[in-house]
Amino acid sequence: MLRKIRIALAAVSITLVTLLFLDFSGTAHHWLGWMAKIQFLPALLALNLVVVAALVALTLVFGRVYCSVICPLGIMQDIFGRFGRMKRKYRYTYSPALTWLRVVMLAAMAAAIALGISAVVVLLAPYSAYGRIAQSLLAPVWAWINNLLAAGAERAGSYAFYSVDVWLRSGLTLGVASFTLAALGWLSWRNGRTYCNTICPVGTVLGYIARFSLLRPVIDSSKCNACGLCARNCKAACINSKSHTIDYTRCVACMDCIDTCRHGAISYTTRRSKAADTADAADVASRRSFIATAAAFGATAALSAQEKTVDGGLAAIADKQKPDRRTPIVPPGAQGLKHLGNHCTACQLCVAACPNGVLRPSTDITRLMQPEASYERGYCRPECTRCSEVCPAGAILPTTREEKTAIQIGHAVWVRSNCVVLTDGVSCGNCARHCPTGAISMVPSEAGDASSPLIPAVNEARCIGCGACENLCPARPFSAIYVEGHERHSSV
Repeated sequence: MLRKIRIALAAVSITLVTLLFLDFSGTAHHWLGWMAKIQFLPALLALNLVVVAALVALTLVFGRVYCSVICPLGIMQDIFGRFGRMKRKYRYTYSPALTWLRVVMLAAMAAAIALGISAVVVLLAPYSAYGRIAQSLLAPVWAWINNLLAAGAERAGSYAFYSVDVWLRSGLTLGVASFTLAALGWLSWRNGRTYCNTICPVGTVLGYIARFSLLRPVIDSSKCNACGLCARNCKAACINSKSHTIDYTRCVACMDCIDTCRHGAISYTTRRSKAADTADAADVASRRSFIATAAAFGATAALSAQEKTVDGGLAAIADKQKPDRRTPIVPPGAQGLKHLGNHCTACQLCVAACPNGVLRPSTDITRLMQPEASYERGYCRPECTRCSEVCPAGAILPTTREEKTAIQIGHAVWVRSNCVVLTDGVSCGNCARHCPTGAISMVPSEAGDASSPLIPAVNEARCIGCGACENLCPARPFSAIYVEGHERHSSV
């Protein structure tokens, strides 16, 4: 029964988290956004101490149920492991813990946070790894299915569905997500929870907390005949049937061993006394090294605390190309490049939730796969605050609509050589008409000659960098006006 409850909760959990990345209407985020905010590492980086304390308390009572029920990457590994068991049911064996590797990986994560090396953080964060898989691989399939339904509904005269754009936001992110899926799929199909118990820093932290859990699987040596069936069914490779012990730092409380044991020798019960509890007799030195590393990890986390081209009838329609910005544009609420870099785990939830096609993953190694704005497909509408609503790690802070209209994330720059007013000899003014803050005005191109063609003049003090001018400029392939990002955001 415990195993069935665990499987049911895990199925619900991974379904709800996946919906956050597949939903393009914004409905799922309104009701299920809390699922992203209860993930351990995002909550830690956001300094959401209530969630972190709740997850620690959960682990102290029930063991590493977070890894089996809440973490989507852990649940995904169980799914692949299930396929492996279809080929051979009892496929696992006990193996000693690679404590040195776990400590090294945890120390690497702590050092990366302290030094601001975001590439290491985003690659090791388990929730973010699953987010990239869902956003890059599952979301396009979901959108295609939706578009097929929309086409069928349109023929039937129904508007129950509407079509959406399917486009590649980042080839690099797609490649990383594909490699992650293939590598973890193969590892879990072959060896179960190898990644969780050797690489994952969250698994290491919760594993050592689970050593002191109140409830845990316990082997009754008086009933156990050392048949090894439980060990060969343990995907965490943490049961030593010969010595009747369980390594609780690696046990993910999946309850498979209880369901497998034919003698009733394993039960999920309270801790035995220290004299009787021989499970996972880890040496004192490894325990001290973990505590020191975990303390550094916590301290550093606290410190780091479809395309519509508008040509206006003035130019031939062609795909816009991204301008060469000296400073990237990051979303309002991120406060600037430094804050975003210190908190973002590149889970892609904001990219998936952006309704305007503005956000996409960065390919810069210093900001690997973290969100940045570009305005070829749309612009950052002042009334939209979706990215700040869904971010679970505090990288994009909650922002109201009123606050967003005053946040300056960049400023517009006019490129004289691209402007159709001067190149084609036509009147335009698209940029000035659509500027929501009135930062652009049309002035004579020749000083003192009021009859000369009107060109845009940008008041940088009023410009918020929303990109409406860049997106709606008819010039192709490069806009005659583009937004240069600000390293630190300010208010106008």
